[in-house]
Amino acid sequence: MDAVRLDALNPPAENGNASQSEAHKRLSQVDSVVLPFLGGFGRYQRRLVALTWIPAVLISFSQFSDYFLLGQPDKKCVRPDEGGGGNGTGADRGLLSELMANGTGLESAHGTACLCSEWRFELQSGLQQNVVTRWTLVCDGEWKVHIAKFSLLVGSIFGYVLMGAVADWLGRIPVLLVSVLSVLVFGLAMAFSVDMAMFSTLRFFEGFCLAAIRLSLYVLTRFSMTMHRQSASDDRRQATMTGLQRYAAYWQDSSVGRSCSPPTAMFPESLRWLLATQHYQRAKRQMYRIAQSNRVDTTTDPSGILSELEAELQQRPETCCVTQLRSTRNLWKNTVVLCVNSLTGYGIHHCFARSVVEGSATHLHYYALAAIATASCMVVFPVVGGFGRRGGLLTFMIITALASLLQLGLLNLIGKYSLRHDEVLRDTLNQRFSYAFSIIGMFSSHAVSTLSIFYCAEITPTVIRGGGVGLVLASAGFGMLTAPLMELHNQKGFFLHHVILTCCTLLCIICIPLLPETRGQPLPETLADGEGLQRRPLLPGEQHHLLAATDVREYSRVQDTPLHQAVNPGNGTVPSNSTANGVRTS
Repeated sequence: MDAVRLDALNPPAENGNASQSEAHKRLSQVDSVVLPFLGGFGRYQRRLVALTWIPAVLISFSQFSDYFLLGQPDKKCVRPDEGGGGNGTGADRGLLSELMANGTGLESAHGTACLCSEWRFELQSGLQQNVVTRWTLVCDGEWKVHIAKFSLLVGSIFGYVLMGAVADWLGRIPVLLVSVLSVLVFGLAMAFSVDMAMFSTLRFFEGFCLAAIRLSLYVLTRFSMTMHRQSASDDRRQATMTGLQRYAAYWQDSSVGRSCSPPTAMFPESLRWLLATQHYQRAKRQMYRIAQSNRVDTTTDPSGILSELEAELQQRPETCCVTQLRSTRNLWKNTVVLCVNSLTGYGIHHCFARSVVEGSATHLHYYALAAIATASCMVVFPVVGGFGRRGGLLTFMIITALASLLQLGLLNLIGKYSLRHDEVLRDTLNQRFSYAFSIIGMFSSHAVSTLSIFYCAEITPTVIRGGGVGLVLASAGFGMLTAPLMELHNQKGFFLHHVILTCCTLLCIICIPLLPETRGQPLPETLADGEGLQRRPLLPGEQHHLLAATDVREYSRVQDTPLHQAVNPGNGTVPSNSTANGVRTS
């Protein structure tokens, strides 16, 4: 809802906002009033959750296809380059011939390994041919593989930012339908690519549309724990992807199979978004459809929701844009903190994953990565349930920072002071400790990244939830870009890269306590609701050190922001139970 109309709203009192007109009161309480009236988590919602799994398969197969489409094969030169058009001198070609005559592998001759006119490739992923073998992207052409990886991620970043704003403007379902159909078109076109330039360009647009699909699924899911289950199921589908790829002999078959369009026309528009943006005509039809599916009798209306809805049918729809975060005092800070958390989590995840997959000659490490991600999502359930969103995020970030610091510092200390004379034992211990810390770091960093996205979906109001979640997902895309960036530079500067991301984890640990706790709170619907989600004490004894209510205005001056003045016009006082950090809970 537009910020200029916030004077007519009445967010819940526990969010620290002023009162609202009776005409919108019950319609804006979706979690506590509207959904219970429509049957709660009934048949309609269960069917919706089941439908979200179908496009999740499409996303998993496409976003994690780099392991197969762009996987580097084992190569062997079967015809050395003996002509004048080679890449080296005559002495180099003579050395190459001598090495092959002696049975020495080409990999041992670093300067002459690329002097070959015909290669024989052996893929470990089950495919007989992929993009690398199709266009011989080895040696001087290997950089094109990294460009193809860049194109998918860069397209995803643009898709998250742009399509998130469009989803707040036009709705979630139009974005989902257009994106799925576009993925079908671009996926089929990729199967008929004639060169690497065409393939990389189409992957950019495919990443753009895949980002819109993933974003739509996040904002369409009503219940946070269902969202966590959705993410865990995505990771399990990554593990099954290897087996399915074995049935596709060539990468073109795999590309066509991944582009199959699910029945997205069955998805309904988000009732929460329809009510928040005053699309009451469409919301009325949606509510009757939900009530009929959940077998709820709408003839009796004890809460008065339907009568209020009838009285508001002539209201003009009003939408918001994510750019209105600039007029808020708390929302933009919360969004920035979660963006940094998401970027750091995905960025440092590559640093840990490199230690796990380094030296692996098969695709079995892919199963290991998927298993760690799945276990991470499953552990999020009890941690978030016990410590809350903010406490769980802080816990996983501390574990990530400790694993990174120990991997960077402890391994050097072991070799420097304890085992300086036994080099074999020192190297063995270093390798085992590095492997153990990498697994722990991957586990916790994946939990940080996933929880940051879901946390943002609970903090960001419904009217700009698409844009807010899109910003966090785009930040995650920037973190993912570090992997192909390091590969493009042949891992040069990797240690410094790891150190910088470790420092970012320490910064995140300081900023996470500034976030509000959303466990047990209704999802915010308007900008005023989201602005009212202020920080609460993290520890029980912290409340006694907060400022008194009389010092709130001079200390934080939160009430002077245009958003709060619009919510509470002409009232310069604050509630008696408010503090500098939010609402007093004790």
